[in-house]
Amino acid sequence: MKFIGIIPARFQSTRFPGKPLAMINGKPMIQWVYERASEAISNVWVATDDSLIFDTVISFGGQCLMTSADHQSGTDRCAEAARILANTLQFDAIVNIQGDEPFIKPQQLNEVMACFDPGVQIATLARRISAEVELADPNKPKVVMDKNGNALYFSRAAIPYVRGLEMSEWFGSSSFLAHVGLYAYRSEVLQEITKLEQGVLERAEALEQLRWLENGYKMKVAETNFQSYGIDTPEDLDHALKLFHF
Repeated sequence: MKFIGIIPARFQSTRFPGKPLAMINGKPMIQWVYERASEAISNVWVATDDSLIFDTVISFGGQCLMTSADHQSGTDRCAEAARILANTLQFDAIVNIQGDEPFIKPQQLNEVMACFDPGVQIATLARRISAEVELADPNKPKVVMDKNGNALYFSRAAIPYVRGLEMSEWFGSSSFLAHVGLYAYRSEVLQEITKLEQGVLERAEALEQLRWLENGYKMKVAETNFQSYGIDTPEDLDHALKLFHF
């Protein structure tokens, strides 16, 4: 299969305006993401609605295209970018790389791309949870899978629920997976899922991927050992720089 990588990046952010341009060790955040993605995928593009981000990407030698300012999600922005690129490029699938994850590992991209056997429509990653504080955190979505590695459900709640035990005792009775928000989609599937109406499950949990499951799409989940760390606020960036080294 032939993959392209798309990094959706917008300037406006309530908690961190201009986040993709935040400087990290002399480089803007978007450049770190782009360069790490390019280690795994030969054809990577930034999709943005902001001229400053566009100019920055071009200045460091990256590929960038302008998209609408009206998109509600990074998935929607990826879909528009894929439609534009399909006019001049041939590809089978798209990897959606978060523009606020400068610490992403190329190995994670390889892991999600490796999911694509002939029956896979969408792929994502998950990693083992070993701490009760993370299991109980509603800001850390969890996922459960069927025996073939397909996602059954994503939730902000701790799943599966272990009946009859305190949460601190759960780890000896079951295993738990945190969702890592990296996605890859077959080209036609990406266009289809962005036309779906929001469903009951997504409205309840505020998790976009539940819309896809609710409409019958299959999502392969690969386990990764790599920690994912998105940057939502300036404080997140300060904390991350203490944890990771460039």
